[in-house]
Amino acid sequence: MSKLTDILDQPEGRRLEFKESFPSKSDLSKTVIAFANDAGGELYLGIKNKPREVIGLNEDDLLQTEEKIASLVHDLCAPVILPEVSFLQFDGKHVIRVKIHKGNTPPYHLKTKEVGNGTFIRVGSTNRLASKEMIYELERQQNNISFDSELIYSETVDQLNLSSFREQFKDKTGEELSSNILNKLKLVKTNQGKELPTNALLLLSDDKLRRQYFPYAKIECARFKGTDPGNFIDQKTIDAPLGLQAEQAFQFLLRHISQGTTDYTGVYRNDRWEYPITAIREIIRNAVIHRDYSLSGKDIKVAIFDDKIEITSPGKLMPSVDFSDMESGQSEIRNKILAPVFKHLGIIEQWGNGLKLISKDLEAYPEIELSWKEPGIAFRVIFTNTKFTQQPELQQELQQELQQELQHELQHELQHELQHESKQPTLYTQVLKLVEQKTASTKELSVSLGQKSISGHLKRILAKLRQGGLVEWTQPDAGQSSKQQYQITQKGKIFLLLLKKKNL
Repeated sequence: MSKLTDILDQPEGRRLEFKESFPSKSDLSKTVIAFANDAGGELYLGIKNKPREVIGLNEDDLLQTEEKIASLVHDLCAPVILPEVSFLQFDGKHVIRVKIHKGNTPPYHLKTKEVGNGTFIRVGSTNRLASKEMIYELERQQNNISFDSELIYSETVDQLNLSSFREQFKDKTGEELSSNILNKLKLVKTNQGKELPTNALLLLSDDKLRRQYFPYAKIECARFKGTDPGNFIDQKTIDAPLGLQAEQAFQFLLRHISQGTTDYTGVYRNDRWEYPITAIREIIRNAVIHRDYSLSGKDIKVAIFDDKIEITSPGKLMPSVDFSDMESGQSEIRNKILAPVFKHLGIIEQWGNGLKLISKDLEAYPEIELSWKEPGIAFRVIFTNTKFTQQPELQQELQQELQQELQHELQHELQHELQHESKQPTLYTQVLKLVEQKTASTKELSVSLGQKSISGHLKRILAKLRQGGLVEWTQPDAGQSSKQQYQITQKGKIFLLLLKKKNL
């Protein structure tokens, strides 16, 4: 147990609440139930929250208060919750601590109401009525099963499009994705003589059913202008199969942060990204691996601002994970089927190593502050550049002038293409506009253009765009593999802008 002096310095939150005096029956029971349904928690009676002050309780009433707490919890909460009640002193004042452990038989609820309208969960420092989705998740926790292990009954495994997953699995493991491996990884289960896919396999697939069942299983990436949400400089929706999403989001982020020279070691230049990219990569991976896929209408968000990067993942942080203790090698898995698959694919490197990697990488970035919060039923990690200052007006003007100079240089460099495309847009512009909307492979571009098969003309256009620096490969080291994708560059965006101006 932490010392009371340490507790007094902590804000109210997921596992901590303060009450100046004995709360109402309703408040007490909801807090106890919410703690039991989540990570457990401690309720302190006799301490005012705002402003934080130890008020104290009457010493003569302590034993009676303890009995009252035990009686109310027994009478109002179900299944049975056993609170630990202890007496503490601070500067001669008496405080009661009520400790609630994480329950083993959720969902806990009010005895006077049904589970559907009497179950409460902890969201930040508040108690909220649980949604049906959250109640189902609590029931799964009681039965030690995960959402990603549940079956899809509308298609059998042999009907599912697994082409991209098969390629990725072969590339990363050197093995064919056989029926035996699918069973070994528990991605399929036999039900009434049929091999049915799990939610996990559907999420990893290319099948159209994935977007039908999980339209929200995607990552929304955005680079905002300034320090607050508002105007987009760039944005991208990543709705590829799950095994590809983390890397694509990471590549989007790298396009929008800078890499500069810090100093020299002898004649060698020392380059450093402006943010700790190993830590960021790990947070993006965790967002994909540990998000709650049972929550509908919620997607992962990667938001880049002038002064910070925010990564938000649907679902509460797992109960046993403490972000304030990164060195302890914590590991709790929400998606019990997906996680081992990600380990095979190399997306997870070592169990319990993620927070250590983040902590280690941050050591080289004293100017970057790591923080986190739980906005609703989600977990957000923020990397803030504490040395960021708003650009002075003169610097902004200089930046605009540099942008205009760049446009002028490109207008001269690509004069022939601009004149040609302004008269009659060809495949050159069509392909560039498609890649601007969404990162895509050669095959995906061919389909979008209505081609029955990949044409030699399309391949030549892509080579020309890449040679001109208007598009680039998302995986430079992979070469022209079937999984290679193209993304637009800043130069490509300026070309389209110049073309638009020319056509006005």
